[in-house]
Amino acid sequence: MKQSHTGAMKWTKLTALALVLLLALSVLAACAPKTAQSEPDGGISIVSTIFPSYDFARQITAGTNAQVTMLLQPGEEVHSYDPTSQDIIRIQNADLFLYVGGENDAWIDSVLSGLDKSVHTFRMMDYVTLYEEELVEGMQPEEEDPAEQAAGAAEEHEWDEHVWTAPVNAVAIVKAMTAELIAVDPANAAAYQANSDAYVTQLEALDQSFRDVVDTAARKTVVFADRFPARYFVEEFGLDYYAAFPGCSAETEASAATIASLIDHVNAENIPAVFYIEMSNRQMADTVSEATGAKELLFHTCHNVTKAEFESGATYLSLMQNNVEALKEALN
Repeated sequence: MKQSHTGAMKWTKLTALALVLLLALSVLAACAPKTAQSEPDGGISIVSTIFPSYDFARQITAGTNAQVTMLLQPGEEVHSYDPTSQDIIRIQNADLFLYVGGENDAWIDSVLSGLDKSVHTFRMMDYVTLYEEELVEGMQPEEEDPAEQAAGAAEEHEWDEHVWTAPVNAVAIVKAMTAELIAVDPANAAAYQANSDAYVTQLEALDQSFRDVVDTAARKTVVFADRFPARYFVEEFGLDYYAAFPGCSAETEASAATIASLIDHVNAENIPAVFYIEMSNRQMADTVSEATGAKELLFHTCHNVTKAEFESGATYLSLMQNNVEALKEALN
């Protein structure tokens, strides 16, 4: 696929922003502690862009003095996130910086190349088999950038970035992250490994819960009346799907044809429930539900959590366990 118009604009905006922030960094960094070891408790500093890697890190480092920080604020939309000058300083002072990779993290390369010291990094997309975003029947594509079309831009891979949505990928990421943390902080190696082993056991149990639901389900098709950041999930469990938009498309208003297609699929296959994702306006789900009688269910892709969820202690495991119950209802 060619890079979308919104993707190209986001790249330009974030690259420009990163350059501006890097100029500010030379002034602001002098006011910030130079290393994580200068924290009063002596724990290493781990900075994550989004919730999944943040939560994985805090599970692995539980009971130690490690300081785990998430740049994305609870309730903030990940695709509209712009790093602040303070975020850049946090990254510079981190002992380990965690991020996803892909188009939405295009700004990170510029930031890392402009720092005045090397930072250990961990890119989640490096540890799993990647899938490209795809268009399925009835799905509405993003508009192509006219300038790119006129210039005959080369085809580029648009990898789906939502790698953590399959629990087996979460296992692979946690194991790799554990190894990276041990390399950065060998003094806490035993604690990190013990926490990781226990956490992997829980993730594997989660994976089996999904498999049990799918193996005994009356159907194998899900409908997302929303964007679709669950490609890795459906691929892992052998599910077919229909959705309004691919990945986390910047598009928010579906065409009449797209909505009609979803309604037709729900009616034709007697689908009992349609999914919407976290922080959605639910307009498409409402429309499809009203036209078909299908129930609306949340499928939490764990991109981020609301302030209430964060304060109540939501975790990747708790959110995904809720998805187990939602999937059971949608497939039967």
